[in-house]
This record gives sequence, structure tokens and C-alpha cells, in this order.
Amino acid sequence: MTPRRVLALLATTQVLALAPWFSASAVAPALAQRWGLTPGATAWLTVSVQLGFVAGALVSATLTLPDRWSARRLVAGSSVLAALATAGVIVAPSPAAAVALRFVTGAALAGVYPPAMKIAAGWFREGRGMALGILVAAVTLGSGGPHLVRWVVPAESWPLVLAVAAGSAVVGGALVLRVPGDGPYAVRTAGFDWGAVPRILRDRPTLLANAGYLGHMWELYAMWTWIAAWVVASQAARGAAGDTATLAALVAFGVIGAGAVGCWVGGLAADRWGRTLVTSASLAVSGACCLGAGLLFAAPLPVLVPWLLVWGFAIVADSAQFSTAVSELAPQELVGTALMLQTSLGFLLTTITIFALPALAAAIGWRWVMGVLAIGPAIGIRAMLVLRARPESRRLAGGRR
Repeated sequence: MTPRRVLALLATTQVLALAPWFSASAVAPALAQRWGLTPGATAWLTVSVQLGFVAGALVSATLTLPDRWSARRLVAGSSVLAALATAGVIVAPSPAAAVALRFVTGAALAGVYPPAMKIAAGWFREGRGMALGILVAAVTLGSGGPHLVRWVVPAESWPLVLAVAAGSAVVGGALVLRVPGDGPYAVRTAGFDWGAVPRILRDRPTLLANAGYLGHMWELYAMWTWIAAWVVASQAARGAAGDTATLAALVAFGVIGAGAVGCWVGGLAADRWGRTLVTSASLAVSGACCLGAGLLFAAPLPVLVPWLLVWGFAIVADSAQFSTAVSELAPQELVGTALMLQTSLGFLLTTITIFALPALAAAIGWRWVMGVLAIGPAIGIRAMLVLRARPESRRLAGGRR
């Protein structure tokens, strides 16, 4: 099997296997009504996935599971576990049980996404950046899939959304086993070294790259989690008739799906003009969209949707570049630990804004709450421009041009 065919198979696997991530978020209104959840309690359906992902990733990295079990088998087994946990939400007897199952889902997905990146790196030496960018795009598209299913089925058929996400993950897990191996360029995974964390945090270029990533994560998952609710509130404010929740699900899928194109374009641009320039530009556009949300609130959909698609494109176009930057800037013997530290801090940070948005919306309404997310891009831009001025930025693709 050629590397390109392996990449196509891996990308398809990621689209299918990542469907459980936002499956409960896509049907959150139905689950909130079923159990009488407040907005803060509803947020736990996504926050628990974020926390589970961090826990699963740390365990996987500490025990070097992709090497012990082979990355392909880890992806397959984890996909099935994510599917079972997702299906379990359908029959969960209480919100606490659902949250626990969502935590398991996140932990399982930590065995899907990072090991798939390892497999891709093992099949590509030249064009590795392109290959990883395509996988990030596939992850993005797969994460939005449940919103598309929710648009197709009636609101009262919410269990079908979860069932489709679970079935999708099983198929994805089966497909990855068709990859003939972990690749001719596969290397053993370096375990997470807790003792190296202080050294990584003291490394100035790596610290700046991480600050850019944290600014990006402050915005990303909160926007993805609550964009459908924001659209519903926006349409209600203009007195729109009809099933706005179903229409909002389609808009949410389009917004998240636009990020798949953004990942691909961002990777090409970063290789040509440099990671600091591309990440700064992407953060600037997405931050401007945060600030403009209040102004476009209650606008007709023909006006609102193009702006949301631009936001969805820009908000994740820089995502892969931060991890790549850390891999190029951190001390090479500590790259594995540096990447794991970056991922853990980033996903932990997302829990703050995922909780904050509905709480602020309850206090001041949905119109202006997205502006809070602009804090992250502002900090990220500052960090990346400082990094761009340092000599170490010449290690990054495109140099300082």
C-alpha cells in the first residue's frame, strides 16, 4: 500500500472515529430537557470529554501504549471503547452517569487521534507536514459530523444521533486495521517525563509557542461547543419562525467543517511564509470574528452564515502549526514531553471557557458573550509576534519572512 493510500485510509478513520467527541453536544438541548439540566450542568457533557482526553493522553504517553500495543491496534480498540461509551449515554439513568461515560469517551479518543498522527508520521518523511495537516482536517470534519446528523433527524430522535456516532467510530476502528503497519519511518514513542516539565517551561521559545497555542484553545472549543446555541439565540432575537435548532445544527456543521479547509490552507501557507506569521494572521481573523459577534447578532442568515464560515475557517487554521512549532523549538530529546504538556494544558484551559460562556449568557444574554473569547487570540498574537522577532524563529518553516 502506498503512503498516499495509507493517508487516505487514516483520514477516513479519523473522520469516522472522532464523531463521538461532539455527539452529546449536538443533542445537548434534548439531554438538558430530559434531565432538567441548567446550562452549567449541560456544559459538563463536553467538559468531561476534555478532561477525559487529558487523562487518557497522559496515561498513554506515560505508558507508551502506542509502542506496547502498536498504534493501529490502539486506535482500533480505543474507537470501539469510544463507541460503547457514546451508546451508553442513550440509556444512561442519570446526568452523573452520562458525564462519566463522556469522560470515558474522551479518554478513549486520546487513543485515537495522537496514535493516528504517529502512524502518519511513520509513513511520511517528505511531506510529513502535509500529511499531519490532512489528519487534523479530518479530525475537525469528524468532530462536526454529529451536527449534520442532528440536522437530518428530528429533535426527538436524539438517540439516533448518538447511535450513528457510535457506529461511525466502530467502522473507523475497523478501517485502521487495514493499514499494513506503523510505517517504514516509525520510531518509538518517548514516554512522558514529569521531571522535564520545569526545563520545558523555562525554555523561552517553547514557552512563547505554548502561549500562542493556549490563546488559540481559549477560543476554539468554546466556540465549537456553543455556536449552535448562539445561532438559536440570534435567530430568536430577530423573531425567526420555524425549527431554528435544526437549522442551527446545519450551520454548526458548516462552521466546524470549514475548519477542515482552514487546516489544509494553513499548513500550506505556514510552509511558505512561516508559522509565526500564519498563526498571527489566523488568530487576528478569528479574534475579530469574536468581537464582531455582538454586532451581527440577530442578523439574517444570508448575512450571518458567510461570516460564521470565515470564523470557522480561521479559528482552526493555525491549530496544527502550534504543535509543529513546539516540535521544532523544544529540545529534541524532550519533544514528546513538550507536546504532551502543550496538549494537556490546552485542553484543561478549554474547560474554563466552555463553562464561562453559558454562565455569562445567563447574566447578560448571548449577544456579547463571544467577545470574551477574543482575549485568547489577543494573547496568542502577542506571543507569536514576540517569537517571530527571536532568532529561534528561523527554525520554523518559512523562517521569519
